[in-house]
Order: sequence, then C-alpha cells, then structure tokens
Amino acid sequence: MLECRPSCENCDKALPPNAPDARICSFECTFCAACVDGVLANVCPNCGGGFAPRPVRPARNWKNDNFLGNHPARTRPVYKPVDAAAHAEFAAAIRNIAPEER
Repeated sequence: MLECRPSCENCDKALPPNAPDARICSFECTFCAACVDGVLANVCPNCGGGFAPRPVRPARNWKNDNFLGNHPARTRPVYKPVDAAAHAEFAAAIRNIAPEER
C-alpha cells in the first residue's frame, strides 16, 4: 500500500493525499511536479528512475473499507533537498533515456 508521503522531498511543499501534483518513483520517493519537471528532469535523485502521478486514495469508503479513514496517509515527511549541481551531473547521462528503458 502506498505511504502517500505528506510533502516534496526537495522543497517540502505540502502534498496531501489528494494532491494532483504529487509524483512518485517506483520506490515511492515523493516530489512535487514543479521539482520533477524543473529541478530533477524526471530523474529520481535516489534511484535514477522516472516519475508518475501518485494515485489519490479515496477519502470516502466506497467499497471494502479501502479509504483514507481506514488506511491513513503517512504523516512523517522525508525532507532531503537535492544538490542541484550534483543531480544535474548525475541526470545528464540518463535523462534522455526513457524511464522504462533505464
């Protein structure tokens, strides 16, 4: 089950469970769309993978108790600002490779 981390790891922008601009990699590293597009060049600084929009967990119990009330989002943030220069050097070699081919 996704943790639904509460904020961007780089800029610490709040990303509540229903945030349409939350992006995650396959390891659930969580960033806002502005950081993914503007700072990270769609390259996760932790694993080198790409990002996808984070799904929104339903706030209401539509079926089988699968909703935020029964499975709350994580409240402890992960805040690890990216060193932009170091990331640019890291990403330069792989940013032009499609994430599914990295």
